[in-house]
Amino acid sequence: MILIKDQLPILIDTGFGSEAEETEQLIKKVGVSPEELYLIVNTHYHSDHVGGNFHLQKNYGVKIAAHKWEADLINSNDIEACSSEWLDQPVEPYRVDIMLSDNDEINTGSKILKVLHTPGHTLGHISLYEPEEEILICGDLFHKNDIGWLNIFREGIGSIQRSIESLDRLSLLRIQKAYSGHGPQMENPQASIDAARERFEKWLSIPEKVSWHACKRIFSFTLIIKNGLAKEEIDNYLLNCGWFQDFARHSFQLRPEEFIQILINEMIRSGAATWHNNQFIATAPHQAPQEEWMNRNTKPIDWKSSYFII
Repeated sequence: MILIKDQLPILIDTGFGSEAEETEQLIKKVGVSPEELYLIVNTHYHSDHVGGNFHLQKNYGVKIAAHKWEADLINSNDIEACSSEWLDQPVEPYRVDIMLSDNDEINTGSKILKVLHTPGHTLGHISLYEPEEEILICGDLFHKNDIGWLNIFREGIGSIQRSIESLDRLSLLRIQKAYSGHGPQMENPQASIDAARERFEKWLSIPEKVSWHACKRIFSFTLIIKNGLAKEEIDNYLLNCGWFQDFARHSFQLRPEEFIQILINEMIRSGAATWHNNQFIATAPHQAPQEEWMNRNTKPIDWKSSYFII
C-alpha cells in the first residue's frame, strides 16, 4: 500500500482484508484520518490489493477508482471478479465509483498522477506516474528483484507479451524512484525494468517457468492466509482448487493427483515452504489472518446476498 499525503490524500491499494483495521491504524499514525481519504486507487483487483476496500468504503464512504475492465466485473458481482473463486482467496464486497482509462489524471491537490494502463499481471492492471518528481507506482507488474506472477488461464496466454509491452512503455519514462506492490523501494528503477524484461523474454522460450512461478506464489499465499495446511488436508484442498487443476492438467499435462507431490517437492526445494509439526507452512515472514475472518470466506459469488448492500 502507498499513502499519498497531500491536500487530497489518496491510498494506493488497501492490502488483504483481514488487515483492514491495522491499515486504518497505519493511516492514522502518519496523520491522516480515514474520513479524510479522498480516494482509493487500485492497481489491480487481487485480494492482497483490494482487501481493505470493503472496510474503508463501508465505514467511511471512501470512493474507489480502478481500471474500467476490472470495475465492470466488480460492479456486476461477476464470479470471475478478483480471480477470487479460482484462487480461493476471500474478498469482501465493494463497488468501484470511478472507472479509469489509460492517460486519465488523478489530482492529489498539488500533484497530478497519470494513469498508465500496464496489462500483464492482470488485464486491467494500471501504474501511476508523477512526472514532476519522476515517481512511478507500478503495482505488481514488476518488483525490485522479481516480477508479478502471470495467470495465463484468466488473463490469457498473451500475458508475457503484454507484460513486455508494458515494461517497454515504462522504460521510456524518466523515473527517479519506483514503488511496487511487494518488496522495497527501487532506487534504480531502470535496472529492475531491464531485469524484468529479460526474465519475461526467457519465459517466452521456456513457458513452463511461467507456470512454476505462478504455482509457487499462489500456493505460498494460500499457506499464509490459511496459516499452513495439515499434511492430511493438502490433497483434498489442492484437488478442489481451480488454479491447481488448470496448471496440473494444461501446463504440465499431469493428472492433478500426480502433481500434488511434485508441487510440494518444488516448494521445499525452492525454500518457499517447509514442514513443521505435520503442518506445511510458508517460509516468508507473515501474519496469518484471524480464523474468524477466514471462516467467513466471502467471495464475489456471495456478494449479491451480502450484508453490505452496495
